[in-house]
Amino acid sequence: MKKKFKLALPWQILIGICLGILFGIFGSEYVKYTKWLGDLFLRGLQMIVIPLVFSALVMGVSSIGKSADLGRIAGKTFAYYVATTLIACVLGLLLVNLFQPGHGVDLRLQDTVTGLDPSKVSFIDQIVAIVPDNIVKAMATGNMLPVIFFAILFGFFINISSDKTRVLLTDVFNGLYEVMIKITFLVIRFAPVGLFGVVSGIVGAQAGDPKALGTMFGSLGIYAAIIAGGCIIQGLGILPALFLLLTHKNPFKLMKQLGTGLLTAFCTASSAASLPINLQDIQEKPGVSRKIAGFCLPLGNTVNMNGTALFECVTALFIAQAYGIDLTLGQQIVVILTSLLAAVGSAGIPLAGLVMLAVVLNAVGLPLEGIGLVLVVQQPLDMIRTTVNVWGDVTGAVIVAKSEGETINL
Repeated sequence: MKKKFKLALPWQILIGICLGILFGIFGSEYVKYTKWLGDLFLRGLQMIVIPLVFSALVMGVSSIGKSADLGRIAGKTFAYYVATTLIACVLGLLLVNLFQPGHGVDLRLQDTVTGLDPSKVSFIDQIVAIVPDNIVKAMATGNMLPVIFFAILFGFFINISSDKTRVLLTDVFNGLYEVMIKITFLVIRFAPVGLFGVVSGIVGAQAGDPKALGTMFGSLGIYAAIIAGGCIIQGLGILPALFLLLTHKNPFKLMKQLGTGLLTAFCTASSAASLPINLQDIQEKPGVSRKIAGFCLPLGNTVNMNGTALFECVTALFIAQAYGIDLTLGQQIVVILTSLLAAVGSAGIPLAGLVMLAVVLNAVGLPLEGIGLVLVVQQPLDMIRTTVNVWGDVTGAVIVAKSEGETINL
C-alpha cells in the first residue's frame, strides 16, 4: 500500500503563518472575521498552562529524589539562567551605547502612557508576592511566581513525607500530568489554524495604519534593529556557543527538534503558550528526563528572560538618549541589575516586559512617559525577544540534563 503523506506540524504552522501574513496585508478589513481563531487557540493554551506547570513542577521536584539532588539541579539551573540573562543585559548596553539611536532626534516627547504605576510593581511587592496568600487565586489570575513557589514547596515536602503519602501523591500528580499532556495534544493540533488567526490579526492591524508602519523607520527603526540584532546575537551566537561548550552537542539540531515550540513562541509572543509544546518535545526528541524538563522549563518560563532583559536595557538607554539624559556608568549598572530582576518578574504573556519597563525607568529616574516612544514597534520586537527567552529555557534544560549524566539524542 502507498504510504499516506502527512505534512509535519512545524510545516503546517509555517504555512499558517504565511497565509496569515498574506491575509493580513491583502485582506486587513476582513481580519475581524479570523481573529477569533487566534483568540480561541490562545485561550486553549492558557487553559492548560497552570495545571500543566503545577503538575510538572510538583512531579519534577518530587521525583528528583534526595534534597541534595534538588539543590544541585536548582543551583545549576539558576546559575545558567542568571549568567545568560546578565550577558544579554551587557550586550544590550554595548549595542545601544555604540549606535546611540536616541541622540539628536525629535520623537515627539509629549506622548504619554497611562496605566503604568511603578508603585504597583516595586521590588518589595514583587518579593512579597512570591509567597501566595491564596494559591487558588494565584492560579485563577495566572500569577506564575506564586504558583511556581508553591509547586516547588509542595513537591519538596512530598519527597520527604512518609512512604504512603509519597506514593499516593506521586500517583495523583503523575495521573494529572499525563491527562494534561493529552489535553495539550488536542490543543496543539489546532496550532496552524490558531496561529493563522493570531498572525493575520497582528499584520492586519498594522496594515490598516500606514502612519504606524511609517514610524518603524528612522531612529525608532535603529532602536528596533538594535534589539532585534542583540536578540539574534544572543540566540544564534552566545547561547549556541555556551551550549556547544557545555554539552559538546550541535545546538542547531536541538533548535530543529524544538522548532514547533519556538515557532509558537515567535507567533504568539508568549513563552507560556510554547511551554506545553516544549515540555513534551524536549522529552521525546533530545531525551531530557521528565524530572529535569519538569523543573527547568516551568521555572525558566518565569525567571529566565534573556530577550526581555536585553529589551529593558536598550529601551531605558534609548529613552534617556531621546530626552538628552546622560546616564553614568553606575546608573547603567543599576539598569543591568534592575533589568535582571524585572525580567524575572515578567509574566510569560505578550508585552508583559513593557509593563516591567516602568520599574527600570523608575530605578534611574527616567520619565515613564518615554514608554510611549516605543509602543509602535513592540509587537514585532516582543515576538523576537520571546523566542530568545524560550530558546534560553530549552538550552538550559538540556545543559543541566547533560551535566547530570543523561544521554542527549542530538
